[in-house]
Amino acid sequence: MKAVIGTGGKQYIVKEGEVIEIERVGVPAGKKIEFKEVFALGEEGNMKYGSPVLKGAKVKGEVLEEIKGDKKISFKYRKKTDSHWKKGHRQIFTRVKITSIIDAGEKEK
Repeated sequence: MKAVIGTGGKQYIVKEGEVIEIERVGVPAGKKIEFKEVFALGEEGNMKYGSPVLKGAKVKGEVLEEIKGDKKISFKYRKKTDSHWKKGHRQIFTRVKITSIIDAGEKEK
């Protein structure tokens, strides 16, 4: 079963057992996390869509670790004045393993 969840202003297509990297959520490693913003749920050809979210549906996961992403460089150069600046940034992500996808009609295990 697949689900489309929203977190950190982005949407992710997830399935059980998958490991995803999301925007930092501030939950320590080893703790459980629950995504209640589920936009779509089901198998290919048999999907349920919410407007905008499915009520009662949720996706549960376990936080594995926080990691830093690749370095992004911002560089600006002004040729006539011979001035420039360079800045770098590394975004922090949270790595999450999806443990279960619960439909609104199903009971939790």
